[in-house]
Amino acid sequence: MNEYDSNRISDLMASIEYKKVNEVESADCFIFNTCHIREKATQKVYSDIGKIKKIFKDKKQKPIFVLAGCVAQAESSMVFEKSDFVDIVVGPQAYHKLPSLIKNYNSNNNKILNTDLDVSNKFDSLENYKNLTSKVSSFITIQEGCDKFCKFCVVPYTRGPEFSRDPEQIVNEISNLVNNGTREITLLGQNVSGYNNKGINLAKLINQIATIKSLKRIRFTTSHPNDFDEELIGLFNYQEKLMPQLHLPVQSGSNKILNLMNRKHTREFYLELIDKFKNARNDIQFSSDFIIGYPGETDKDFEETLDLIDKVKFSNSFSFIYSQRPGTPAVDYIQISKEIAQNRLEILQNKLFDLQIKHNESKINKENKVLLENLTSKGDQFFGRNEYMQPVFVEGSEYVPGDEINVTIYSCNKNNLFGLAKN
Repeated sequence: MNEYDSNRISDLMASIEYKKVNEVESADCFIFNTCHIREKATQKVYSDIGKIKKIFKDKKQKPIFVLAGCVAQAESSMVFEKSDFVDIVVGPQAYHKLPSLIKNYNSNNNKILNTDLDVSNKFDSLENYKNLTSKVSSFITIQEGCDKFCKFCVVPYTRGPEFSRDPEQIVNEISNLVNNGTREITLLGQNVSGYNNKGINLAKLINQIATIKSLKRIRFTTSHPNDFDEELIGLFNYQEKLMPQLHLPVQSGSNKILNLMNRKHTREFYLELIDKFKNARNDIQFSSDFIIGYPGETDKDFEETLDLIDKVKFSNSFSFIYSQRPGTPAVDYIQISKEIAQNRLEILQNKLFDLQIKHNESKINKENKVLLENLTSKGDQFFGRNEYMQPVFVEGSEYVPGDEINVTIYSCNKNNLFGLAKN
């Protein structure tokens, strides 16, 4: 979602005659679009601000510095106290105002703070700025915010309550992207499976999007297990443009920890949901998110998470040690030692990596349908992804980005597949 927001910010800046530059020293405006989901991401923001400040220390003209995104939303005016180099602080639901904010700053040089949470106004305003993205695989935000209030999560406080975009806006923006060369769309939301606007749920929206000619693939992320209905599950059975890979965060395999997290579902419910998807499409694969070392997690709770992984056999997953986020309920809980959490993370990641390698190895000597995204720096090799989001490197240079070709995989490593196009 931050990549999508950053691209839209670039579109906005073009409207006031700013353009991207590749050299740090030549910039007269910096915009940091930030993430607040884990502590390290926030710490890195201020470290990088310091690096930019040092570069311009002896220069006559100070560049405009904008801190945007979720760190801006969470820390608000405290940003100015932590760094006098920052001129404008703008939250993720107010970045559409950047052209006017920058004009105002150029006029009076007064520091500006805007952390409004009017997401509806944001998307209405963005309608006036054409999305200039021309990538083969593009992101588009269709839903923002979350009402689940998991006790570890900062999203409800930085992105606000759940909001679903107007379906006509979404279809229009995707049609424009397809005209620019996009062939694969990933629909984004903090809780994208809960999308609903004007009686159009996610299943109906996907079917509408699927009618756009030249669009070959549709994906969506990220979802909460509680928001899948039979209509959305059944979509995997018949909608050919919907890819057979689903990112479905579970966070823990322990009912006790799930309850402490306020996830509002059990491991049994999650496993039943997995079975429903497999019944809809037997070749579907799953990825997930795991939080390790959550307050209260015992060895038994951790073993239950490992057991759930054994049952589902995720093809790819993200895993992290629990990170305390200011303002969330879990920040006040008794914390598990970092040494125990780190040891558990290593055990879990080794298991996940083993599964990932096995999934990759299962593709060897088999034909994969690959959507080519770009020619690599080698000049005689294309990069693309198969239907399961696995990266594939294909020998040859006779194709063009956007081609969807059949590729026979001949080798792999932990992260990538390597193949030859079928003649």
